[in-house]
Amino acid sequence: MLYYEQEMEENLQKKGSAIFDFVKFIFIVAIIVIPVRFLVAQPFLVSGASMEPAYHDGDYLIVDEISYRVSDPKKDDVIIFRYPKNPKVFFIKRIIALPNEEIILDGKEIKLKDDEYFVMGDNRDASSDSRIWGPVPKKLIVGRSIVRLWPLNKIGLFPGY
Repeated sequence: MLYYEQEMEENLQKKGSAIFDFVKFIFIVAIIVIPVRFLVAQPFLVSGASMEPAYHDGDYLIVDEISYRVSDPKKDDVIIFRYPKNPKVFFIKRIIALPNEEIILDGKEIKLKDDEYFVMGDNRDASSDSRIWGPVPKKLIVGRSIVRLWPLNKIGLFPGY
């Protein structure tokens, strides 16, 4: 009987140690993953056909949120930004014109301000973009796509460039 009780006590200690190790693991993962998720990179799911053929509906991307804090976006960069008319909605488009540049739209010359970017979808016929709702202020730019994770046959770094 004594041997059985001793074995039960050892099993309880092992279970307690395993639970403590698991809680420690979850805590360490949370300390690493949460700041990365909210400060460095975030996932983005492409919705719609406006960026075809570079991006398709359902593409799963990782967005780099750091680069544009240390350098400015460049022409032809594919950016993810908050829609100027409703900042709760995110869009993905390609930069066509940079701050202080002039563009001609429908025969009318438009001069961008210091912090404005003119963006368009690659699939012009299926894109709601700066041609319709105007330029995007820099403060609404979230980041750029750096990795495509889905679909599996299109996994890659800096997709769409």
